Amino acid sequence: MRAAELAENLPTVDLDTDAMEAARTLARHRIPGLVVMDESGSPYTVLPGSQVLRFVIPSYVQDDPQLAAVYDERAADELCGQLSGRPVRDLLPRRPDPDDLPVVDADANSMEVAALMARLRSPIVAVVDHGVYLGAVTVSRLLTHLLPEQSR
Repeated sequence: MRAAELAENLPTVDLDTDAMEAARTLARHRIPGLVVMDESGSPYTVLPGSQVLRFVIPSYVQDDPQLAAVYDERAADELCGQLSGRPVRDLLPRRPDPDDLPVVDADANSMEVAALMARLRSPIVAVVDHGVYLGAVTVSRLLTHLLPEQSR
């Protein structure tokens, strides 16, 4: 199956979208990441939900997860409040190398999509046709296609 057939119409954000709105979009749609579009409307990169968490969770807690036990729910809510008023660009690592973009052509086969996801550790891959964004393939959609059906 080709990437264009696997692609779903998922929400996107741009570099200047409010980070809190991006996080809410992830949660509302229950998707593992968002395609981030550049100023020209082309896929720039993918913002995985895990990157949103990396931004709000202090590095010392990431380094020692046992410290997370001292946070109550109110403190956790305050950490997420850091997203408000910040653009998505602040959550992203440096500009990705063009060879490391989670983007495939519409005619890429499912194994090409899987290989790119695996190499980049990206839960979502944007699909383009002659530079035009068609949609995205999530890891769950890809696995649904790749995994054999269970015998009954």
